[in-house]
Amino acid sequence: MKEYQTITEISGPLVFVETDEPVGYDEIVEIEIGDGETRRGQVLESASDHVAIQVFEGTEGIDRDASVRFLGETMKMPVTEDLLGRVMDGTGQPIDGGPEIVPDDRQDIVGAAINPFSREYPEEFIQTGVSAIDGMNTLVRGQKLPIFSASGLPHNDLALQIARQASVPEEEEGDDDEGSEFAVIFGAMGITAEEANEFMDDFERTGALERSVVFMNLADDPAVERTITPRLALTTAEYLAFEKDYHVLVILTDMTNYCEALREIGAAREEVPGRRGYPGYMYTDLAQLYERAGRIEGRDGSVTQIPILTMPGDDDTHPIPDLTGYITEGQIYIDRDLNSQGVQPPINVLPSLSRLMDDGIGEGLTRADHADVKDQIFAAYAEGEDLRDLVNIVGREALSDLDNKYLDFADRFEEEFVDQGYDTDRDIDETLELGWDLLSMLPKDALNRIDEELIEEHYREEETAEEVAAD
Repeated sequence: MKEYQTITEISGPLVFVETDEPVGYDEIVEIEIGDGETRRGQVLESASDHVAIQVFEGTEGIDRDASVRFLGETMKMPVTEDLLGRVMDGTGQPIDGGPEIVPDDRQDIVGAAINPFSREYPEEFIQTGVSAIDGMNTLVRGQKLPIFSASGLPHNDLALQIARQASVPEEEEGDDDEGSEFAVIFGAMGITAEEANEFMDDFERTGALERSVVFMNLADDPAVERTITPRLALTTAEYLAFEKDYHVLVILTDMTNYCEALREIGAAREEVPGRRGYPGYMYTDLAQLYERAGRIEGRDGSVTQIPILTMPGDDDTHPIPDLTGYITEGQIYIDRDLNSQGVQPPINVLPSLSRLMDDGIGEGLTRADHADVKDQIFAAYAEGEDLRDLVNIVGREALSDLDNKYLDFADRFEEEFVDQGYDTDRDIDETLELGWDLLSMLPKDALNRIDEELIEEHYREEETAEEVAAD
């Protein structure tokens, strides 16, 4: 283990050191400053005679007299099943005052790419208890389904609701101890202390912490730390999924803060910027995180991801949502207009999409009528949305009876189906029955996307005023 006192330059979160032999990329470094404090860093760039090191705890207080030691290994996460119920900082150190972690193994945080031949196709349903997701944009085990939000919208409330309620229905039906087979890894990057307190209060109040591992990188923590927090979270998830057979849901918030950290480091390295100043390799970097979701043949566990990002300026063509959309299998949109109407959660189902939904629903998975009900609700709600624009011009009186029913359907869909509050946990049967209640507002011949046998079985004729009076 060589020690150098050859720091030549300090720039933002980076330290440049002269070396007399090559040093490995991503190698972990210890920097000892004058008062005996030791800080950790990672080799970001390596040449024959110098290296660039990103310092996790920031470069404040480091001078040219500091000692630099190269440890000869990449960063590893100590993993064990005992991590469940624990809270860590952004570098994987416990901050909950609990006992020291005794690891079963130490695994490289970069992870190993899943062999495409060994990947199992995701096709089992995960129930989030949120109708707009379960009914309309179903999450499937092994999928990566991001939430596209924007500044000031309640994406954190939705994230907490999913963390609390998410379950695998077949596990619920087993013995009591089967419930422990589902785990949540919560990785927070660049959040405020207020948000961190909210998260922890909710986790502790609802008991969700018992089946969760929480990684917290706060807004005042160094930006460099943000780049390793999701990798620590995903390494823990892979260990629980592929070695301990857990079904793991990984929630990462906020990926925008992660990408801002990449931009900051790129600027410090004086790299040629790409679109809007972000590094040209941001697509590759995001793919290295998102592609760690999946299932492996012969293993019972799975890693499912819900990354959350806030679109700068509500712009879904911004590089962060744009590149995320290329890599992931759909998106859930949080809508500002629905939020201003008080809808909780304000999910706009029309631009939302789950590309793997069709393989995770249907008989034996959710219910035989799920796909047809979803298609018909989409069509009816889209029709109602179009008619809202027309009503602003011609008024409701100019519309036909059927058009007025579509308008009423759109209103009720938002008020009863989408708006359920953050504490309501609906199973898939409740969600689909609610869907049938709404579709029964429309005449049978308007339900042209549903099989006739399903209509006969589930359609509810609306009672006329005379029938109600007679009852």
